[in-house]
Formats: sequence, structure tokens, C-alpha cells
Amino acid sequence: MFPCVLLLLLVPHVLQASRQAAVISPQDPVLRIGSSLTATCTLSPELGLHASTLYWALNGMSLSSSTYSVVSPDTLSVTLHNLSGSRQQSGDNLVCHGADGHVLAGSCLYVGIPPEKPVNLTCWSHNTKDLSCRWSPGGRGETHVRTKYTLKYKLRWYGSEKECEIYSTGKQRYSCYIPRNLALFTPYEIWVEAANQLGSATSDIITLDILDVVTTDPPASVHVSRVGDLEDQLTVRWASPPELKDILFQAKYQIRYRLEDSTEWKVVDDVGNQTSCRLAGLRPGTVYFVQVRCNPVGIYGSRKPGIWSDWSHPAAASTPSNKRLQSGSCDPKPGEQNSTLRRELKQFFGWVRKHASGCSGMSIKLYDQWRVWLQKSHGTRNQILQGDNS
Repeated sequence: MFPCVLLLLLVPHVLQASRQAAVISPQDPVLRIGSSLTATCTLSPELGLHASTLYWALNGMSLSSSTYSVVSPDTLSVTLHNLSGSRQQSGDNLVCHGADGHVLAGSCLYVGIPPEKPVNLTCWSHNTKDLSCRWSPGGRGETHVRTKYTLKYKLRWYGSEKECEIYSTGKQRYSCYIPRNLALFTPYEIWVEAANQLGSATSDIITLDILDVVTTDPPASVHVSRVGDLEDQLTVRWASPPELKDILFQAKYQIRYRLEDSTEWKVVDDVGNQTSCRLAGLRPGTVYFVQVRCNPVGIYGSRKPGIWSDWSHPAAASTPSNKRLQSGSCDPKPGEQNSTLRRELKQFFGWVRKHASGCSGMSIKLYDQWRVWLQKSHGTRNQILQGDNS
């Protein structure tokens, strides 16, 4: 526990007559929220002061004289009820002042609660050689006093208990990193202990094999491009994450995409181990944002899937506009036979289009062939119309 900083440092002349002008008791107490405290300030006889001339302050604010009691000519007490949690983990300042405002003595109050059982303990490895773990403090998380969290681990069936030593700070303070000396093909038991001066708690133990919790950085170099003049398709390409180049594994990927003016993502699950995918059934003349993530599976023969990476940075591209719709041109009325054939083709390829979303190679191939034929058909028909009009 680190002592709080008191104003005594600012007035050294108070201590000229004696090295201890006064003493506060109890000194630096640790109390639960809601409890009461009676503290005393006992003056050194050399000061020649009377206790009735003193006053108390908490965190720089004078306390009401109704909370004081003159115990003796050289001792003044103060009683505080229903204490709130400390404003800072280094403690609250309880100070005894002389009538002229000089600081005579000080104490730190540590008011808080015991930690609750840490929860949501999860761990992952980026290269099968390291391990990172994070957790959440139990309950509301705030104990108001300094609380130490210790990540511990051991091989399940043998080996000694070890402690993680590299803890993060700031927003990621409930996490720890183990960089080396980890065994493969054998499970670990991992848990977190939380402790402060008011109590302690231990998380549930999780059991894992390093090979079962491997993850990667998001796929790099994600690029989205058009598929020729096909106005409802885009191609997505990306590079495999570099972490697992030396590991025997098969990666599976997921893609998600959304419209520029939408917050709803559509996820494509059937990408497999390939590093490219054709998105079909898109809206013509529209900007799409696309992201990719990776899950390593089958690492060194492990039967369990790894952990999904974060999504890549979004890449964007627009589908070609439907020029025929923009020009407002209309097809000539076909004969009854052509109308029936067109209606049947529309129904059939509508089914193909519906089932072509994702990365289905066969349906995409059929759909491409039909679109090319249809575009050529429209081009020939427009040339005939232009010749007739001239």
C-alpha cells in the first residue's frame, strides 16, 4: 500500500520545536465502505497548544465541529459515520490542523470493499509460443482501494505453479502476457487471484491447450475490385496472416460486407481456405465496405478450431451502374415465344442469382455466362434500333 501525500511536506517549520508535533491514531486505517471511524489527534506537550483550538479536515475540506470531541487538553477526536469509498486508491487525507491552519499531523484513510471473483477469463496465442490472457473484475469492478490481480498457471498434471509477470496498464490493465517457455500438446490450468487489504477472491480455473487457442492478426492487403462490367458483383482478395507461415494449419476465413449508408453487415461463411471470393447479388451502382477475418484450424493436428482474429480494416469499392436503367431505354415488345423464353430464363437465373451469394464457384460460373450473353443480346438489339431510327 502506498502512503498518501500529506501537506506536512509544505510546512516543515511546524516541526522545528519537535520532530512530532502531533500524532493521529489510528494511522492509515483500512476500512469497509459504510463503516465508522473515530480518530484522535494527540499534541506534543512542547507545542503548548490546547486541543480545543484544533480542527480536522478530510481531503482539504474542514469537517464540522459537531464531529469533534475534546478527549483531554492535548487530544482532539473526530468521528466519521457511513464512510464512502476512497476518492483515490492512494487513500484519502485526514489532517489535524492548528488554529492558524498549520498541519500538525495526517493519516491516510483507505475505504473500500474486498474484491469479488474475477470473471470472463479468456486466453489466446499468436504463434503457439506465447499466451495472452484477459479478464474482468467481479461485481462492479471498483474496490476503491489498491487491488492486485495475479494471473497464475500450471501444467494440469504436473509442474509447479507460476505467475505471469508482464501486466498491461491503462484500459487493458486486466490482462497479462506470457512470452515464452510454454509447453504444447498438454493442457494448462489458468486462474486469476485478486487481493487487497480487505480480502481476496479467486476466479474459476480454465483448462486449455495452447494449440486450441491460436489466433492471428487480421488478414492483410484486403482489396476489393469490380468484375468487369457485371454490375452486381465484386471480387475480394487478401493475404494470409504472416504469424502462421511456419505452422501446419488450414485457415478458414469469413467475409462481411455492408452498404455505404448502412450499419448492418452481411456475413459470408463459406469462404474456406481460399484467399479470394466473388460476392454476387449486389446492388448496382453502390459502394460496399468489406472486411475479412481468419480462424486457424487443424494446427499440428488439433481437432478444435482456433480463435477468430479481429476484422481487417475495411476496404471499399463500388459496383458498376446499370447504364440501361440510367438512359431510360426500353426493349421492344418481343413476340409471345420470346416472351415465354425470357420469363423462363429470368426465373431460372433468378434462382441462380439467389444461390450465388458467397463464394460458390459453379453457380457464379453459370451466372457469369448468362450475364455475358444477356449483355451481348442487349448490345445487338440496341444497334438494330439505332439503325432503324436513322
